[in-house]
Amino acid sequence: MKITVLGMYGGYPFAGKGTSSYLIQAKGFNLLLDCGSGALMSLEKYIDPLKLDAVLLSHYHNDHIADIGVLQYYWQLNNQEVGDKILPIYGHDEDKNHFDELTWARATVGIAYNPNEVLNIGPFNISFLKTKHPVVTYAIRIEDLLEKKVITYTADTAEIQQMVAFAQGSDLLITDTNYSADKEGTKWHMTSTESAKLAVNSVSKKLMLSHLPQKIAATSLVEEAKLITKNKVEVFSAFVGLSEKV
Repeated sequence: MKITVLGMYGGYPFAGKGTSSYLIQAKGFNLLLDCGSGALMSLEKYIDPLKLDAVLLSHYHNDHIADIGVLQYYWQLNNQEVGDKILPIYGHDEDKNHFDELTWARATVGIAYNPNEVLNIGPFNISFLKTKHPVVTYAIRIEDLLEKKVITYTADTAEIQQMVAFAQGSDLLITDTNYSADKEGTKWHMTSTESAKLAVNSVSKKLMLSHLPQKIAATSLVEEAKLITKNKVEVFSAFVGLSEKV
């Protein structure tokens, strides 16, 4: 299983790099996890978007779905090249307006996942956990059962205790790390130290800090996290173009 970072900022693109989006590949299957601003242009550097097999969305904030519309245009205008194949986009249906927009004629079809059940997409078994965020959002655990590898993606969330069990034993843990360690007050995202504690407590092997802030150096967040993880977990920050084999 391989993951390639297509965008890693929270909120808005910055310095030519986009917001949350990841390409996950295994056994010839191409899964797009979230589709933030700039995702399509990044994706085109690695595969033809028509070679996507499925899209999976954690929630409907714009920094996670901004490029869904242009991806739909791409498929609608070029789908004759793939025999009128329709691209499935999986999302929750607890926001009916956004969910209904996932279906476009001759392009894409929205498929509602049940967060209380394991979803099978291609070679992956996928589980969900509702997070703490202003809109309905689901953390996503992706398991490649043949290779016995696990990627857990917290999506957007404040720190919640349930995430420890959900992420348990992850080969790669991708966390919403939008704040430095000194953040105080109301938080809808995690700090560098909260991400680190989650990685240690869940016995994850690698921690990728993502959903990054634009005005705090990623190296600073990594150093703060390492003060907690010490040598127990490998820590690094996401950047566009990073490909990690799991």
